[in-house]
Amino acid sequence: MGIERQVRVFKNGRNRAVRIPVEFEFPGDEVIMRKEGGRIILEPVVKAKKGNLIEWLRQQQPIDEDFDFDIQEPPPRDVDL
Repeated sequence: MGIERQVRVFKNGRNRAVRIPVEFEFPGDEVIMRKEGGRIILEPVVKAKKGNLIEWLRQQQPIDEDFDFDIQEPPPRDVDL
């Protein structure tokens, strides 16, 4: 298992809160919170930048596999007008 640390829960208005220790720091200001059984899991939200996909695709190595694109057209169907 990874790093583990006991922390205190405190009230923040009507909510309960916990401070995230520095060793559990993550990028960004937002997280996704979900409950699995008795566990509460926090995951950082990763936001994609505009144009990022195109830049990423340009950095990828060409695919050497040979794909079979021999697609046969189905025969025309009879249509009842």
